[in-house]
Amino acid sequence: MDQEKMEQLEQLRRLVREKQRIVFFGGAGVSTESGLKDFRSVDGLYREKYQYRPEVMLSRSFYDSHPEAFFRFYRDKLLVTGVQPSRAHQALARMERAGKLLAVVTQNIDGLHQAAGSREVYELHGSIERNYCQKCGKFYTKEEIMAMPLVPKCTCGGTIKPDVVLYEESLDERLLRRSIDVISRSDLLIVGGTSLTVWPAAGLLEYFNGDALVIINRTSTAYGGKVDLAIYESIGTALEYAVQDL
Repeated sequence: MDQEKMEQLEQLRRLVREKQRIVFFGGAGVSTESGLKDFRSVDGLYREKYQYRPEVMLSRSFYDSHPEAFFRFYRDKLLVTGVQPSRAHQALARMERAGKLLAVVTQNIDGLHQAAGSREVYELHGSIERNYCQKCGKFYTKEEIMAMPLVPKCTCGGTIKPDVVLYEESLDERLLRRSIDVISRSDLLIVGGTSLTVWPAAGLLEYFNGDALVIINRTSTAYGGKVDLAIYESIGTALEYAVQDL
């Protein structure tokens, strides 16, 4: 690792050590280091060949009109099992245990932040760990869904929908307000593993009024605002380095 990169990591470590109200805003890159695919990279889900484009198959209208095709894609690509939290997940959980991290605000639906031990996690796009009957509202676990036929049905006969936000659906307003509140109260906002192209989630950065905004990503992002520190590096490497004093 070159000298400039080491200086950036050292700056991040100092910020984490000094600040007391940290929020992490993350995307798919946090989980790709656990072996999961993202959507937009060169080998991501958007580059794979299906009868329909992934963003079509993950839309609410497609879910309603083509339930078999939806659940086939969902089970194959999103209903992940046997995946362990990455170094980034573990570092964030350590930051929370040290009393530094107010919350993780994530665009991911895989539940890996909680698996690593994080407790205050705002899942903007929902979670594969939760599934509910559209008819009676009964909830089912991921494991229960996996044991069911292709299109899962509740005991009441209703179709069970994953508690994830599909295209054409709105984010949960209450969760969005909580995310805005915690970001606006933070003195350090660390953004990691996201291209910042998915709205309205990416717009949450506009509510940050704290001391330092840090972006960690493999490549440059779409964010056009003021960034105090940009680190183009593995998010696991960066966060693991940042928390070593905690």
